[in-house]
Amino acid sequence: MNSNSVRTLALALLVSVAAPVAATSAPVTEVGAGSTTVDRLERMLQARNQMQLDMQRQLDQMAQELSTLRGNVERNSYEIKQVVERQRDLYREVDTLRTAKQATPAPKDTAKDASPVSFTDDKSENAAYEAAVNLILKEKDYQGATKAFKAFLAQYPESVYTANAHYWLGQLYFSKNNFEQANQEFTAVSEFKDSNKRADALLKLGLIAQKQGNGDQADQYFQQVIDTYPDSTSAKQAKNAM
Repeated sequence: MNSNSVRTLALALLVSVAAPVAATSAPVTEVGAGSTTVDRLERMLQARNQMQLDMQRQLDQMAQELSTLRGNVERNSYEIKQVVERQRDLYREVDTLRTAKQATPAPKDTAKDASPVSFTDDKSENAAYEAAVNLILKEKDYQGATKAFKAFLAQYPESVYTANAHYWLGQLYFSKNNFEQANQEFTAVSEFKDSNKRADALLKLGLIAQKQGNGDQADQYFQQVIDTYPDSTSAKQAKNAM
Protein backbone atom coordinates (compact mmCIF):
# COMPACT_ATOMS: atom_id res chain seq x y z
CA MET A 1 0.00 0.00 0.00
CA ASN A 2 1.69 3.29 -1.11
CA SER A 3 1.65 6.58 0.80
CA ASN A 4 -1.10 8.10 -1.41
CA SER A 5 -3.42 5.17 -0.76
CA VAL A 6 -2.77 5.35 2.98
CA ARG A 7 -3.41 9.11 3.02
CA THR A 8 -6.66 8.72 1.06
CA LEU A 9 -7.94 6.02 3.42
CA ALA A 10 -7.07 8.11 6.49
CA LEU A 11 -8.84 11.21 5.13
CA ALA A 12 -11.95 9.23 4.29
CA LEU A 13 -12.10 7.83 7.80
CA LEU A 14 -11.57 11.27 9.35
CA VAL A 15 -14.38 12.76 7.28
CA SER A 16 -16.73 9.99 8.38
CA VAL A 17 -15.87 10.68 12.03
CA ALA A 18 -15.96 14.47 11.78
CA ALA A 19 -19.32 14.65 9.96
CA PRO A 20 -21.51 13.70 12.95
CA VAL A 21 -19.65 16.21 15.11
CA ALA A 22 -20.26 19.04 12.62
CA ALA A 23 -23.89 18.06 12.21
CA THR A 24 -24.60 18.13 15.95
CA SER A 25 -24.84 21.81 16.97
CA ALA A 26 -25.50 22.82 20.53
CA PRO A 27 -29.05 24.07 21.32
CA VAL A 28 -29.37 27.81 21.86
CA THR A 29 -30.72 27.20 25.35
CA GLU A 30 -27.41 25.63 26.35
CA VAL A 31 -25.19 28.55 25.35
CA GLY A 32 -25.46 30.17 28.71
CA ALA A 33 -25.57 26.98 30.70
CA GLY A 34 -22.02 27.17 32.02
CA SER A 35 -19.31 24.84 30.69
CA THR A 36 -21.52 21.82 30.00
CA THR A 37 -21.52 22.21 26.19
CA VAL A 38 -17.80 23.05 26.04
CA ASP A 39 -16.91 20.02 28.15
CA ARG A 40 -18.96 17.75 25.92
CA LEU A 41 -17.30 19.10 22.78
CA GLU A 42 -13.85 18.65 24.35
CA ARG A 43 -14.63 15.03 25.19
CA MET A 44 -15.85 14.44 21.63
CA LEU A 45 -12.69 16.06 20.27
CA GLN A 46 -10.50 13.90 22.51
CA ALA A 47 -12.38 10.79 21.41
CA ARG A 48 -11.92 11.74 17.77
CA ASN A 49 -8.21 12.38 18.28
CA GLN A 50 -7.87 9.00 19.96
CA MET A 51 -9.61 7.34 17.02
CA GLN A 52 -7.21 9.08 14.66
CA LEU A 53 -4.22 7.79 16.63
CA ASP A 54 -5.67 4.25 16.66
CA MET A 55 -6.29 4.37 12.91
CA GLN A 56 -2.76 5.64 12.25
CA ARG A 57 -1.30 2.80 14.32
CA GLN A 58 -3.41 0.29 12.39
CA LEU A 59 -2.33 1.80 9.06
CA ASP A 60 1.33 1.69 10.10
CA GLN A 61 0.93 -1.94 11.14
CA MET A 62 -0.74 -2.82 7.82
CA ALA A 63 2.09 -1.14 5.90
CA GLN A 64 4.67 -3.12 7.89
CA GLU A 65 2.82 -6.38 7.32
CA LEU A 66 2.61 -5.71 3.58
CA SER A 67 6.33 -5.00 3.46
CA THR A 68 7.05 -8.26 5.29
CA LEU A 69 4.78 -10.21 2.95
CA ARG A 70 6.47 -8.69 -0.09
CA GLY A 71 9.87 -9.76 1.24
CA ASN A 72 8.60 -13.28 1.90
CA VAL A 73 7.20 -13.56 -1.62
CA GLU A 74 10.50 -12.47 -3.17
CA ARG A 75 12.47 -14.91 -1.01
CA ASN A 76 10.08 -17.78 -1.78
CA SER A 77 10.28 -17.03 -5.50
CA TYR A 78 14.06 -17.27 -5.37
CA GLU A 79 13.97 -20.52 -3.40
CA ILE A 80 11.45 -22.05 -5.84
CA LYS A 81 13.69 -21.08 -8.74
CA GLN A 82 16.62 -22.82 -7.05
CA VAL A 83 14.55 -25.96 -6.41
CA VAL A 84 13.42 -26.09 -10.05
CA GLU A 85 17.00 -25.68 -11.23
CA ARG A 86 18.17 -28.45 -8.92
CA GLN A 87 15.40 -30.77 -10.09
CA ARG A 88 16.37 -30.22 -13.72
CA ASP A 89 19.97 -31.07 -12.89
CA LEU A 90 18.84 -34.22 -11.14
CA TYR A 91 16.80 -35.40 -14.10
CA ARG A 92 19.77 -34.76 -16.38
CA GLU A 93 21.89 -36.75 -13.96
CA VAL A 94 19.52 -39.70 -14.13
CA ASP A 95 19.56 -39.55 -17.93
CA THR A 96 23.37 -39.55 -17.80
CA LEU A 97 23.35 -42.62 -15.58
CA ARG A 98 21.02 -44.47 -17.94
CA THR A 99 23.13 -43.53 -20.95
CA ALA A 100 26.32 -44.47 -19.13
CA LYS A 101 25.10 -48.00 -18.50
CA GLN A 102 25.09 -48.54 -22.24
CA ALA A 103 28.54 -47.02 -22.78
CA THR A 104 31.93 -48.71 -22.84
CA PRO A 105 33.47 -48.86 -19.35
CA ALA A 106 36.31 -46.37 -18.81
CA PRO A 107 39.67 -47.70 -17.55
CA LYS A 108 40.20 -47.08 -13.84
CA ASP A 109 43.56 -45.31 -14.32
CA THR A 110 41.96 -42.64 -16.55
CA ALA A 111 38.84 -42.17 -14.46
CA LYS A 112 39.70 -38.69 -13.24
CA ASP A 113 39.91 -37.30 -16.80
CA ALA A 114 37.02 -39.36 -18.17
CA SER A 115 34.17 -37.84 -20.18
CA PRO A 116 30.86 -37.00 -18.44
CA VAL A 117 29.19 -40.24 -19.54
CA SER A 118 32.00 -42.54 -18.43
CA PHE A 119 30.88 -45.59 -16.54
CA THR A 120 32.82 -47.90 -14.27
CA ASP A 121 32.52 -51.69 -14.33
CA ASP A 122 32.53 -51.75 -10.51
CA LYS A 123 28.95 -52.68 -9.66
CA SER A 124 29.23 -51.67 -6.02
CA GLU A 125 30.59 -48.25 -7.04
CA ASN A 126 27.75 -47.74 -9.49
CA ALA A 127 25.20 -48.82 -6.92
CA ALA A 128 26.60 -46.51 -4.23
CA TYR A 129 26.56 -43.50 -6.51
CA GLU A 130 23.10 -44.17 -7.90
CA ALA A 131 21.76 -44.72 -4.37
CA ALA A 132 23.09 -41.31 -3.31
CA VAL A 133 21.45 -39.64 -6.31
CA ASN A 134 18.15 -41.37 -5.59
CA LEU A 135 18.18 -40.03 -2.03
CA ILE A 136 17.81 -36.59 -3.60
CA LEU A 137 15.60 -37.36 -6.57
CA LYS A 138 13.22 -39.98 -5.25
CA GLU A 139 13.30 -39.78 -1.46
CA LYS A 140 13.99 -36.04 -1.01
CA ASP A 141 16.31 -37.02 1.85
CA TYR A 142 18.85 -34.22 1.48
CA GLN A 143 20.59 -34.84 4.79
CA GLY A 144 20.90 -38.53 3.96
CA ALA A 145 22.18 -37.65 0.49
CA THR A 146 24.87 -35.42 2.00
CA LYS A 147 26.12 -38.28 4.15
CA ALA A 148 25.90 -40.72 1.24
CA PHE A 149 27.98 -38.58 -1.13
CA LYS A 150 30.61 -37.93 1.55
CA ALA A 151 30.83 -41.66 2.24
CA PHE A 152 31.05 -42.33 -1.50
CA LEU A 153 33.99 -39.95 -1.93
CA ALA A 154 35.76 -41.53 1.04
CA GLN A 155 35.29 -45.04 -0.33
CA TYR A 156 35.89 -44.27 -4.03
CA PRO A 157 38.29 -41.28 -4.17
CA GLU A 158 39.32 -42.05 -7.78
CA SER A 159 35.84 -42.74 -9.11
CA VAL A 160 34.65 -41.54 -12.49
CA TYR A 161 31.82 -39.95 -10.49
CA THR A 162 34.12 -37.93 -8.21
CA ALA A 163 33.42 -34.57 -9.86
CA ASN A 164 29.68 -35.26 -9.87
CA ALA A 165 29.70 -36.27 -6.21
CA HIS A 166 31.47 -33.04 -5.26
CA TYR A 167 29.00 -31.11 -7.40
CA TRP A 168 25.94 -32.57 -5.67
CA LEU A 169 27.46 -31.93 -2.27
CA GLY A 170 28.04 -28.35 -3.36
CA GLN A 171 24.41 -28.05 -4.44
CA LEU A 172 23.17 -29.48 -1.17
CA TYR A 173 25.28 -27.08 0.88
CA PHE A 174 24.42 -24.13 -1.38
CA SER A 175 20.68 -24.75 -0.96
CA LYS A 176 21.16 -24.48 2.82
CA ASN A 177 23.22 -21.27 2.50
CA ASN A 178 26.25 -23.12 3.85
CA PHE A 179 28.50 -21.20 1.50
CA GLU A 180 31.86 -22.18 3.00
CA GLN A 181 31.25 -25.90 2.46
CA ALA A 182 29.64 -25.26 -0.91
CA ASN A 183 32.69 -23.25 -1.98
CA GLN A 184 34.98 -26.17 -1.14
CA GLU A 185 32.91 -28.66 -3.12
CA PHE A 186 32.49 -26.46 -6.20
CA THR A 187 36.20 -25.63 -6.14
CA ALA A 188 36.90 -29.38 -6.24
CA VAL A 189 34.62 -29.70 -9.28
CA SER A 190 36.40 -26.84 -11.07
CA GLU A 191 39.62 -28.88 -11.06
CA PHE A 192 38.03 -31.45 -13.38
CA LYS A 193 38.47 -29.73 -16.74
CA ASP A 194 36.33 -32.27 -18.64
CA SER A 195 33.44 -32.41 -16.20
CA ASN A 196 30.06 -31.38 -17.53
CA LYS A 197 29.41 -29.89 -14.08
CA ARG A 198 32.37 -27.49 -14.25
CA ALA A 199 30.54 -24.57 -15.89
CA ASP A 200 27.81 -24.54 -13.29
CA ALA A 201 30.33 -25.07 -10.49
CA LEU A 202 32.23 -21.95 -11.62
CA LEU A 203 28.95 -20.05 -11.81
CA LYS A 204 28.09 -21.11 -8.27
CA LEU A 205 31.55 -20.02 -7.06
CA GLY A 206 30.80 -16.60 -8.54
CA LEU A 207 27.39 -16.44 -6.86
CA ILE A 208 28.92 -17.43 -3.52
CA ALA A 209 31.60 -14.73 -3.84
CA GLN A 210 28.86 -12.24 -4.73
CA LYS A 211 26.77 -13.18 -1.68
CA GLN A 212 29.84 -12.79 0.52
CA GLY A 213 30.49 -9.29 -0.82
CA ASN A 214 33.50 -10.20 -2.99
CA GLY A 215 32.35 -8.48 -6.17
CA ASP A 216 35.69 -8.54 -8.00
CA GLN A 217 36.21 -12.24 -7.36
CA ALA A 218 32.63 -12.96 -8.40
CA ASP A 219 33.14 -11.17 -11.72
CA GLN A 220 36.31 -13.18 -12.34
CA TYR A 221 34.38 -16.43 -11.97
CA PHE A 222 31.54 -15.15 -14.15
CA GLN A 223 33.95 -14.06 -16.86
CA GLN A 224 35.69 -17.44 -16.74
CA VAL A 225 32.34 -19.14 -17.37
CA ILE A 226 31.57 -16.79 -20.26
CA ASP A 227 35.01 -17.23 -21.85
CA THR A 228 35.25 -21.00 -21.37
CA TYR A 229 31.62 -22.00 -22.00
CA PRO A 230 30.22 -19.16 -24.19
CA ASP A 231 27.20 -21.09 -25.48
CA SER A 232 26.13 -22.64 -22.20
CA THR A 233 23.17 -21.80 -20.00
CA SER A 234 25.66 -21.09 -17.22
CA ALA A 235 27.28 -18.41 -19.38
CA LYS A 236 23.92 -16.69 -19.89
CA GLN A 237 23.32 -16.76 -16.14
CA ALA A 238 26.81 -15.42 -15.51
CA LYS A 239 26.15 -12.45 -17.83
CA ASN A 240 22.92 -11.70 -15.98
CA ALA A 241 24.68 -11.90 -12.63
CA MET A 242 27.47 -9.44 -13.51
